[in-house]
Amino acid sequence: MDSINRVPTYGMQQRSERPDFYIRGKTEGKAETAPHRHEYFQIQINLGGDTVQHIGGVVRPFPRNTLAFILPHKLHLIPHPPEGNFLLINFAQNFLLPQLQCDPLDLEDVAIALAPELSPFRFQEHLDFTLGAADFAEIKHLLGRMRELDANRQFGSREILKGCLLQLIGTICQLYAEPIKLLADDNAAERSRRDALARMSEYVRKNLDDPDLSLKKAASAAFLSPNYLTHWLRKEVGKTFSELVLERRMHLARTLLLNGSKPVGEVARLCGFADEAYFSRRFRHAHGMPPGQFRKQRDL
Repeated sequence: MDSINRVPTYGMQQRSERPDFYIRGKTEGKAETAPHRHEYFQIQINLGGDTVQHIGGVVRPFPRNTLAFILPHKLHLIPHPPEGNFLLINFAQNFLLPQLQCDPLDLEDVAIALAPELSPFRFQEHLDFTLGAADFAEIKHLLGRMRELDANRQFGSREILKGCLLQLIGTICQLYAEPIKLLADDNAAERSRRDALARMSEYVRKNLDDPDLSLKKAASAAFLSPNYLTHWLRKEVGKTFSELVLERRMHLARTLLLNGSKPVGEVARLCGFADEAYFSRRFRHAHGMPPGQFRKQRDL
């Protein structure tokens, strides 16, 4: 999981032949073998070879005849077995939803009534989009049509491609209408966010004494991208990651100073400060007095 600390973010120009929409098969590009994220939407279709999918903080089965819907900037990994077969569809936000002026990091909060096309992407961490033979045959027909259109772009091809893409998404929405509605009513996206922040919070608690505790490490522990974690902390907590960690370290320092006799240098180390002088400066800034004086207040 250490590789997540250097997780790449791909733009359409890096991974796709066109800036709006691109569909490719197994032999037309190298599959990623480490967690990564994109600035664009992606749909992966498993045509053969059972595997699993890591999307956000969830691991779900990814057998053949299954589709995975991945939001922009969502950290993910789907290992493809050597004998497997798959298709990838990459497309930009303004290709699918030109009318939706929304930060990609806020897409999970868009109501399904406003953009029902987002439903499979929003609830991917809760549902397995595995289809029966007849329904998957319909999807394969659409995929074949999209591959043909994308390989031979002409005037009007873009609009037909978008129509095929919407038909694919609409088919999934229709097949999974009931669970999608239940998840929307249950605020599943919000619960997923709270669960991810809880994983991050637990990691911070256990590693508060690590001077190298960082946003990237905490995001890795929650299987989030640093972008997502930063965005969600500001939205849910109103703080940056650094502010949150410093607040918790100062709280721990107060507890240790008031309820024990450890030297200030040891308190600094337990709170994640390798430098006692720096710890004292931060403590003074937060509490208006150095840690030694703060401790003496206890005995007054």
